[in-house]
Amino acid sequence: MKKSGILNRHLAGALAELGHGDGVLVCDAGMPIPDGPRVVDLAFRAGVPSFEEVVDGLLAELVVEGATAAEEVRDANPAAAGLLAGRFRSLTYVSHEHLKELSAGARLVVRTGEARPYANVLLRCGVFF
Repeated sequence: MKKSGILNRHLAGALAELGHGDGVLVCDAGMPIPDGPRVVDLAFRAGVPSFEEVVDGLLAELVVEGATAAEEVRDANPAAAGLLAGRFRSLTYVSHEHLKELSAGARLVVRTGEARPYANVLLRCGVFF
């Protein structure tokens, strides 16, 4: 049995399959999930697990070379906007509609229990060397 890191076997296995350039959408409980990407649904109750907990857990295990968020997050959810700005040096903003379109190309979707609007980010995997 693993003793640290991500213990959820479905999420740990999905992360191990990712490669350079693959997309990982971390989303709130309300984000529409497109057909196609593998989905690991962590939502348990409203707010559990939080967007911040999941993002931080993923950043501890993944190399991320870029991130994309909805520009609406800046006005509608300042807490999530601050979190994203603090975690990602290479962060771009697009409309929420465009983020939903981009999410169809993600390899993995990780759904959180987050119940605040626009708490979504599309991560682009990098390499450790």
